[in-house]
Amino acid sequence: MSDQKIIPKKITNYLFEIPRTGRMKVPVRIYASEKLLKRLSEDNSLQQGVNVACLPGIYKASIMLPDAHQGYGFSIGGVAALDTEKGCISPGGIGFDINCGVRLLATPLRKEDVLPRIKELLNSLFRNVPSGVGSESFIRLSDSELDSVLNKGAEWAVEHGYGFKEDLKRCEEGGRMREADASKVSNKAKARGRKQLGTLGAGNHFLEVQFVEKIYDKRIAQAFGIREEGQIVIMIHCGSRGLGHQVCSDYLRRMEEADPELMRSLPEKDLIYARAGTQLAKDYFAAMAASANFAWANRHIIAHQVRKSFREVFGVEPEQVRAVYDVAHNIAKIEEHEIDGVKRKVFVHRKGATRSLPAGHPNVPEVYKGVGQPVLIPGSMGTASYLLVGTEQALKETFGSTAHGAGRVMSRAKAIKSFRGEQVKKELEQHHIYVKAASWKGICEEAPAVYKDIDEVVKVSHEAGIGNLVAKLKPIGVIKG
Repeated sequence: MSDQKIIPKKITNYLFEIPRTGRMKVPVRIYASEKLLKRLSEDNSLQQGVNVACLPGIYKASIMLPDAHQGYGFSIGGVAALDTEKGCISPGGIGFDINCGVRLLATPLRKEDVLPRIKELLNSLFRNVPSGVGSESFIRLSDSELDSVLNKGAEWAVEHGYGFKEDLKRCEEGGRMREADASKVSNKAKARGRKQLGTLGAGNHFLEVQFVEKIYDKRIAQAFGIREEGQIVIMIHCGSRGLGHQVCSDYLRRMEEADPELMRSLPEKDLIYARAGTQLAKDYFAAMAASANFAWANRHIIAHQVRKSFREVFGVEPEQVRAVYDVAHNIAKIEEHEIDGVKRKVFVHRKGATRSLPAGHPNVPEVYKGVGQPVLIPGSMGTASYLLVGTEQALKETFGSTAHGAGRVMSRAKAIKSFRGEQVKKELEQHHIYVKAASWKGICEEAPAVYKDIDEVVKVSHEAGIGNLVAKLKPIGVIKG
């Protein structure tokens, strides 16, 4: 089937469907507006949604979220739940940057306190948080210490004096997947990650100083620690760095070698998977969980360094800079969901997708049980980011998932040809958004124009009921790799 021939059927104003045909085991369900759907027809993402619908053990639907765009194997902004006994686990449904995710911190400061000293703050953050390609950590890890990071995640960071135990209560999985096994991570992957703990990296990763521009739901905002409009918050967006990338590469190769016949039968080779129950599937899941733990430790340590900068510049004590939440965007979890009236264990693949769980759900931290899980959706440099809350409807329709960001519409190569970093920086400063970056290339690759309209993406999530608006956050200072 060619993507030019794929014409999704409109179900509601914000939901479209590609009916089941041919090898598809389930339909494709697309959460989008007419405007966003038009974008989807410009790349191969609809075909990728169809390909995912052919995977063994898939339940309900191949799901595409409002920020969906072409990836490898799965589209980015894709969700699929695959049976843990008759299905499979696919690295293409998780991504190379395992547990690329976001942590949000709330400060007691206001915009008018920070804006006059924003350049001083950015300089401090840039010193305290190594950024860019090849950036190295200030932490030196022995082999056993690195294994401990991989097995314990953010708990390791707390044990070693970074951040607070309270932070773990405001973190997906408490900052640790217990299925992790450092022995399943290759020495090459460990070598790549050894000097990267506590570093921001490059690409779309960032550290932003933001202010609360608008509060949509005061009760839930208060529960999340968002007190008022004008409040300063910090958003950290990064993942498992070179370690997670190498884990994905290692296991893709192992899966290709283990089942060449399967490789030949796939509609796209990047959909290669390990069959549920095999040792290979168990090994990959354990290595992926270890990579996720590295990412949670990484964001936790960066948060510690952010607090250090706020004390240096404003005299704010670390305890006053509180964690709101930390979410994963590229991950697979073993979860139990009710499907056709039966509770089933599934590998929920979220690739460029945020978990969105309602009040009362057992996986929502105790501190947020009464309101639901915070959902963090970062925008692009120069645009808004959003704080949402999980919903019952998301749990029923999308396995408790919603969008993870704006979604790219332009490749990095094209962005480099289209923009000059110096000009992008100048234009942002005209809007009182100040940027400090490791390279001009990093700025032009991430220019606001290379992304979809984040306001439209979040509007679809809210109107479709799969993640409800709580607050709008606008940047005043950006650190880029």
